Amino acid sequence: MTQADTTHADPFNIAGTEYRSRLLVGTGKYKDFDETRRAIEASGAEIVTVAIRRTNIGQNADEPSLLDVLPPSRYTILPNTAGCYTAQEAVRTLRLARELLDGHNLVKLEVLGDKTNLFPNMPATLEAARTLVADGFKVMVYCTDDPIQCRMLEDIGCVAIMPLASLIGSGMGILNPWNLRLIIDQSSVPVLVDAGVGTASDAAIAMELGCDGVLMNTAIAGARDPVLMASAMKKAVEAGREAWRAGRIPRKYYSADPSSPEEGLLQPLNS
Repeated sequence: MTQADTTHADPFNIAGTEYRSRLLVGTGKYKDFDETRRAIEASGAEIVTVAIRRTNIGQNADEPSLLDVLPPSRYTILPNTAGCYTAQEAVRTLRLARELLDGHNLVKLEVLGDKTNLFPNMPATLEAARTLVADGFKVMVYCTDDPIQCRMLEDIGCVAIMPLASLIGSGMGILNPWNLRLIIDQSSVPVLVDAGVGTASDAAIAMELGCDGVLMNTAIAGARDPVLMASAMKKAVEAGREAWRAGRIPRKYYSADPSSPEEGLLQPLNS
């Protein structure tokens, strides 16, 4: 089976659309639009998320637009509500994004509760999710790693659940794999790690746990060489996914089985 056949046999589906890449990337914190473009090309990502309150995609006619280097004809633009601290603010932001993107309904919701740690405000997130789903949006939602609240978001109608692995921009990696497993096991929509990835091994671990994808920004944009790190993240997500599909050997906390068992060995000839 060729690599293309393997990819086709393992589609990544969000809200009825299939994607080849399970790596989603942000567009902030790069030094300029050219670096943004080169890093995202190296990542292989097809979905790129854009902070509507911080990045121009047409709101400011006199400024360069991100869409000039990341055209919607090539990428799925995922507007997000980074910087929003109330449900009402988040809903207004995404309604503006829908107008700017000609009726585009796939969005990323995040409602923050604290400016220091950027932890999600879950009551406000649930409130905004209800309003947006009722308004016809396809909502991918940044949330805590609380399995109960993740189930509530899925019941509301969110199309993807995106629990943090650790705080946004912290680079601390996967701090609570047990909660992630509970969320993955109960969910019938895609589960993507959002926030906390610091390096390629973190992305691989998330995929090995069974996550459907990983979204990141700072880990790539903040690297010494963002383009090279984007390439590393692409490989890590692919390797982690293949490892999960292959099925790892069980962990054993006692003497391991030898790689070359002694049973059935030929007996030495008598001298």
